[in-house]
Amino acid sequence: MRLSKRLLQASALAAVVVFASGFRGCYKPVSKTGLPTHVRTVAVPAFQNQALRYRVESRFTDAVMREILRRGKGLRVQSETKGADAVVDGTIKSFAFYGVLLDTRGRARIFEVTITAAVTVRDQVTNRVLYDNQDYVFRGEFEFTDDTRSFFNEEDPAVQRLSRSFAESLVSTLVNGFGVNEEP
Repeated sequence: MRLSKRLLQASALAAVVVFASGFRGCYKPVSKTGLPTHVRTVAVPAFQNQALRYRVESRFTDAVMREILRRGKGLRVQSETKGADAVVDGTIKSFAFYGVLLDTRGRARIFEVTITAAVTVRDQVTNRVLYDNQDYVFRGEFEFTDDTRSFFNEEDPAVQRLSRSFAESLVSTLVNGFGVNEEP
């Protein structure tokens, strides 16, 4: 009885050692970003607005800054380029919305918004372009209500949603390293 108990304990200990050593190599925490390791501070100066749409550029700039803070794995964000390791330059090139669904009276109820932007991410330490997309296109929809008493302009919330979507996509690209030029 005593021998079988020791044998069972030794087997259990061996099983623990085998499982622990076997699974240790399988799990590797994700710590690498698509940005070079020396990039600790990212500047996001105000985006340019070629679309001539009121405050679109400020909404996109704010959304990118918030998303970098939220998902940037410890990156600091500032608006000034001086002292930053990397700079995100952006331009809102166009902004358009079109009626895509009509109501019973022939008025547009659902609109599609399309925003085209240009984004360049530059490493200021090595003076290299890390990411460049001059045709970043985003689309979204918003709806007007039939009830004129509760009507309010949905364009602004639609732009806010699009700016968040844009920022999530851009920061995901930078953090995960898809399409970002790698270090030499």
